[in-house]
Amino acid sequence: MKYGIVAFPSKKLQDFANSYRKRYDTHFAKITPHITLKGAFEVDDSKVDEVVNMIQEVSKQFKPLSIHVSKVSSFAPVNNAIYLKVEPAEQLQNIHDALHANTFGNGPEYKFVPHITLAQGMSSGEHDDIYGQLRMTNVDSKETIDRIHLLYQLEDGSWTVYETFRLSGAE
Repeated sequence: MKYGIVAFPSKKLQDFANSYRKRYDTHFAKITPHITLKGAFEVDDSKVDEVVNMIQEVSKQFKPLSIHVSKVSSFAPVNNAIYLKVEPAEQLQNIHDALHANTFGNGPEYKFVPHITLAQGMSSGEHDDIYGQLRMTNVDSKETIDRIHLLYQLEDGSWTVYETFRLSGAE
C-alpha cells in the first residue's frame, strides 16, 4: 500500500489554498492542502506498525512547527506547479531528514522545498497566465502546526489519514 507523511496547515490557510486549488489543481479532490514531509512510499501491510512506531519516535523529538508562508511561487520550468512558499526553517528540514533516515520507502526524490500546492497539471500557457495573476497575491501567514499525519492512498487515488502524531519534543 502507498503511504505518505504530511503536515496540514490551519483551516484558514487550507481554505485560502482551496480557493485556487478547486480551479487549478488536478489533485483537488484527492488530498487536502498540505506540506509533504515524506512523499509517497510503498509499505507492506505487515510493516505498517513499524512505520507508525518510527513516526511516533520522530514526533517525540520535535516541538510544534512554526511555519511562515511568504509568497506564491512556481517550480517552472521543471514542473508547471504553482505553490505557496513555506519559508525554509531548520526545524522543518530536521523533521524531513528524520523521516527519511529509515528503511521505509526511498530517499527524497527532489531537494526538500516546503510548499503548499495551489495549481498543477497545466499546460505551459495556462501556467504562465495563472502564475502571472497569482504571484501578485499578497501572502504573509505565520502559524504553528502541532501534528503530523501518516496518510494512505485509496484505490481511487485519494489520500486519507491513517494516524496522527502530536509533535511533543524539545527540538
